[in-house]
Amino acid sequence: MIRHILAIDDSASMRQILAATLTTAGYEVTLAADGDEGLENALAMSFDLVLTDQHMPGKTGLDLITALRGNPAYQATPILVLTTESGEPFKAAARAAGATGWIEKPLDPDLLTELVAALAEPDQA
Repeated sequence: MIRHILAIDDSASMRQILAATLTTAGYEVTLAADGDEGLENALAMSFDLVLTDQHMPGKTGLDLITALRGNPAYQATPILVLTTESGEPFKAAARAAGATGWIEKPLDPDLLTELVAALAEPDQA
């Protein structure tokens, strides 16, 4: 079951949208401003879902996913990439890094909550 979500984005407005959308849907949300801070948070506590931007200072989203997948605590945790990229090469790289899926920006809050709810279903992930 998904209760606690780590949301990582270098855009303050995107972090606000993610926090508002997910807390309204009943989830506990921890925010991080970049991949390095996100990894630090992920290693300090356990999360049920990780949402990460791709293009950030320091670690990119794919760098973060690779680091998390190398940690036994995150081998089965759903990880979604928030990105403006829609090309097949990026999607292939995201899959190779271990991403569960991706959400293209601009973010549709309803789509996000539906996707998180679907990932929370017992037969998923």
